[in-house]
Amino acid sequence: MKIMAVDFGYSRTGIAVCDKMEILASPVTVIHEKDMGRCAVRVAEEAAKLAPELVVVGLPRRTDGKEGETEKRASEFAEKLRSLISAEIVLWDERLTTVMAHQILDTADVHGKKRKNSVDAVAATLILESYLNYRRNTNAGK
Repeated sequence: MKIMAVDFGYSRTGIAVCDKMEILASPVTVIHEKDMGRCAVRVAEEAAKLAPELVVVGLPRRTDGKEGETEKRASEFAEKLRSLISAEIVLWDERLTTVMAHQILDTADVHGKKRKNSVDAVAATLILESYLNYRRNTNAGK
């Protein structure tokens, strides 16, 4: 099944997608948009191009388990997106994916503007890889 992942942010939103065999997750793009409604429309446009059957929206949970402002915003974003696309949407715990994305870019020696323009797509890829691992380990996709 083709799955798209979204790392929604205050000013940048990363998009990643996997192949139909659910083997390879790849970064697609970063959307630069601060307005949540316009961002949802732009993500819906990407979904129309990529034609995923499922969209995974990263849910930035706090480490203490309490709901924070960013989690509320991500949930609200997912609801806006649900009204714009027909694919199923699931929320997925994305704790520390941005930190891991920065570590990956450090290892690859990516810095400056190039790093700023790619970190969110890398984070979306990590969200998708985590979700794909869950599907493999629980047979959720079978």
